[in-house]
Amino acid sequence: MTAKERPAALAGSGRRAQLSLFARNFFKHPRMLGSIIPSSPFLVRRLIEQIDWQNAKVLVEYGPGVGTITRELLRRMPPDATLVVLETNQDFVDFLERSLPDPRLKVINGSAETIQEELSRLGLPAADYVLAGIPFSSMPAESRDAILTSSLNALSPAGAMLIYQFSSRVSSDLTRVFSSVERDFEPFNILPAKLYYCRP
Repeated sequence: MTAKERPAALAGSGRRAQLSLFARNFFKHPRMLGSIIPSSPFLVRRLIEQIDWQNAKVLVEYGPGVGTITRELLRRMPPDATLVVLETNQDFVDFLERSLPDPRLKVINGSAETIQEELSRLGLPAADYVLAGIPFSSMPAESRDAILTSSLNALSPAGAMLIYQFSSRVSSDLTRVFSSVERDFEPFNILPAKLYYCRP
């Protein structure tokens, strides 16, 4: 293998490791993930194009999994920004800590319901953006309400919660909690995704 071929080969093996880990955890916890493969580049691009990168100093991601969106956020974030990810699956937490050694990234093994406490513990101000692909439709109503309310309270007044889902069941909860909810759709994903851009 030549020096030129080696980076591509390493990237390919890294991608295979991500897909394998994601698929294994899907079969162990299908209700937690909702899809057997990570989000498509089309979905990631559509979601994060909502972010004003010049004013994105504190970002939060719920359920980062193998880091498909996390990597893109880190690639675009300014040097002085912080990304806090909350993940309940220890396999994913271990993978993220190994594969993304970025000082701007704070990986927390915990629930999205605790976002306010975690920001306070880290000495961070309110979040500019909260991104979430966790399956709201399959969680108990009280958990869904607690996460959405905590997210609203953790956002800065000019912030936004950016959500993608494979079901529209959460739609009524979003309009009840947030003052503004914009809907979008990404067909080029497995499964096609509904997107919601929610503002306080």
